[in-house]
Amino acid sequence: MIGQLEIRRVLPHRFPMLLLDRVTELVPGRRVIAVKAVTCNEPWYQGLGPDAVAADYAYPRVLLLESWCQSAGLLATWESPEPDALEGRVMLFGSVSGVEYHRPVLPGDVLEHRAAITRVVDDTVIIEGGATVAGEPALTVGLAVLAFRPAGELRPGDPAPALT
Repeated sequence: MIGQLEIRRVLPHRFPMLLLDRVTELVPGRRVIAVKAVTCNEPWYQGLGPDAVAADYAYPRVLLLESWCQSAGLLATWESPEPDALEGRVMLFGSVSGVEYHRPVLPGDVLEHRAAITRVVDDTVIIEGGATVAGEPALTVGLAVLAFRPAGELRPGDPAPALT
């Protein structure tokens, strides 16, 4: 099992945006299974008042996808981690397609993310997978494209020449 120390060694994310708790299986360069426990103590639930209905407690879909993407990013960078986003190579998510949400995720649910590398082309990694809660599908990701670029190329430099 891989815990927080190892996850933080690989990913640059920190509270409140580190959305993985542990990794239960990892085959470098092939696949990963990671876990995220959803709790009502997370910042996105702070504004809910006494009149909140059950649907208000659904985990935000964008965070569900982000959590899965973090597991995919961990898989893609496990063998050569660079958690300092200002140096080395930076991991960029180029696109995500075939995303389907199957059920709401609520506080108390434990997400199990599965991600598998389907192809690697130069500095680009293609991953697919999804997430379940108690074996029931919560999210499907048909395709995610990650690209790696040198941090120096992404910093602002001289302004581009004006188009005439």
